Amino acid sequence: MADATSYKKPPVDSDTYSDHVDSEAASEVYDENGSLLSGKTGSSTGYAVPDSRKIGVTGAVFLILNKMIGTGIFSTPSSIFASTGSVGISILLWAVAGLLTLSGLSVYLEFGLAIPRSGGEKNYLERVFRQPPFLITSVFAVQMILLGFSAGNSLAFGRYVLLACGHPMPDGLVPRIIAVICMTFVVLLHAIKPTWGLRLTNALGVFKVLVLLLIVFAGFAALAGYRLVPDPHNFDNFWAIEKGDGYGGGGAYAYATALLQVVYSYKGWENANYVMGELKNPQRTLKIAAPLAVIGVTILYVLANVAYFAAIPKAELAKSEVIVAGLFFRNMFGESVAARSLPAFVALSNIGNVLAVSFAHSRVNQELAKEGILPWSNFWASTKPFRTPAASLFLHWIVTVVVLVAPPPGPAYNFIVNLYTYPGAWINTMVAGGLIYLQFKKSENWSSPWRTWLPVTIVYLLLNIFLAVTPFIPPNSDWNADGYPYYAFPLVGIAILLLGVVYWAVWTKLLPKLGGYTIVAGMLVDETGEEVMRYRKVPKTRAREVMTQPLLWDSNASVHSGYGSL
Repeated sequence: MADATSYKKPPVDSDTYSDHVDSEAASEVYDENGSLLSGKTGSSTGYAVPDSRKIGVTGAVFLILNKMIGTGIFSTPSSIFASTGSVGISILLWAVAGLLTLSGLSVYLEFGLAIPRSGGEKNYLERVFRQPPFLITSVFAVQMILLGFSAGNSLAFGRYVLLACGHPMPDGLVPRIIAVICMTFVVLLHAIKPTWGLRLTNALGVFKVLVLLLIVFAGFAALAGYRLVPDPHNFDNFWAIEKGDGYGGGGAYAYATALLQVVYSYKGWENANYVMGELKNPQRTLKIAAPLAVIGVTILYVLANVAYFAAIPKAELAKSEVIVAGLFFRNMFGESVAARSLPAFVALSNIGNVLAVSFAHSRVNQELAKEGILPWSNFWASTKPFRTPAASLFLHWIVTVVVLVAPPPGPAYNFIVNLYTYPGAWINTMVAGGLIYLQFKKSENWSSPWRTWLPVTIVYLLLNIFLAVTPFIPPNSDWNADGYPYYAFPLVGIAILLLGVVYWAVWTKLLPKLGGYTIVAGMLVDETGEEVMRYRKVPKTRAREVMTQPLLWDSNASVHSGYGSL
């Protein structure tokens, strides 16, 4: 931060530091070295987003839709049916996953409406896990920076562009080059022309919905007998659990894996929570946009699965080596139409996801940098030269390009790309458990415009425990079927979370000891009038002068006192 960065210093009362302190009484403002800035009550940070660039309900809906709808709904249904062997149970799993997603959304609405700031889980975890200081923030930061990349959908874009041009889908250098070009275009667009970036995001969101509606209505036509193949009769024994050519017989592990895959197909519903600071009337916008997006996607997903089963025979569906939607288009419209159009549709869906993820995750990166958590935070937090988070977008670009270029093709690459989803289950477990704690711990004085019913929170908590534990269950087949032991995936995910603990120990313990300083947390009053946290180095010789109390929160999660030491 610049030298003008300022902090509020709260009144000293060490005997009652657990009580809430009136922020109005803390009117003196100090710089990052603890010196009083006479007559100043805040600073202009340059982070405020112009009203003309703020996102309304429609933009928020498509920001969520674009992250939720990737390639999953176009490909995953085949493996779900192969695992269950039942048409009815397969469709039911998609509906159940939608309801489970809504339970998570309710938890995030309660947090998001109480703490309407950009950053998502960072803010929610900081509200709950305040001891040891800075630990949970460090764990979240490492997980978000290292695993918040867009490599998977960028590479899928490259592959499907080649397919749309009539080339086979390779795993070599060419699709990776296209992926890097895709990522570079997205980052430059969001950095230089953010309004056009959001317009393109909205347009691709509309396109995705139209493609799914095309599949749904074509499915209705298939049910009425209008298709190019004989009736597959998939609905004759709707709930029957069958074992056939390539499907069924997988047991409990297969069902657990199927639910895991379906739930991950809904990932992205929390995307608007990451950018609350850039929403118009953020509480109202989130309360309308998030449920609308999730309910809409759930309905489209369920009906799309009905459409697939209306036109694709079971054995063909289960053994599909291409995306399911490709089989559907072929059986409904003919080989040429499916071959030409669908890869282009999926490629556009992929770049829509990259646009939405890059926009949201760069804001989280910027929030972490604004607080001084990252190395070279001043640079990553900068909004120069376009008054956009260009530097944090660049950070997102760096990590994505490294993941795209560094690993060799094959199991190692697939392992890294798929890894980013797993640690999120542990983060969400802590968020759900934290909400239960806040609701029942009266001394926390927790309140929110949205109240999540306890059984709903428990359902979401159990879901994430399931997502965290299931990958440790040995499969019935080869333990190294993916090219690496089945347990390597969750172990590495947990190791990344533990790496956050190592970063915390180095940042807050080892380096301060070697450098003769202390990390303190202070309250910055930014140009919007909002109190936001900043972490700064203070020489130990001045630590007592500038520090008084640990972090304190009011009932709405606003920090009211300004300093906390380690």
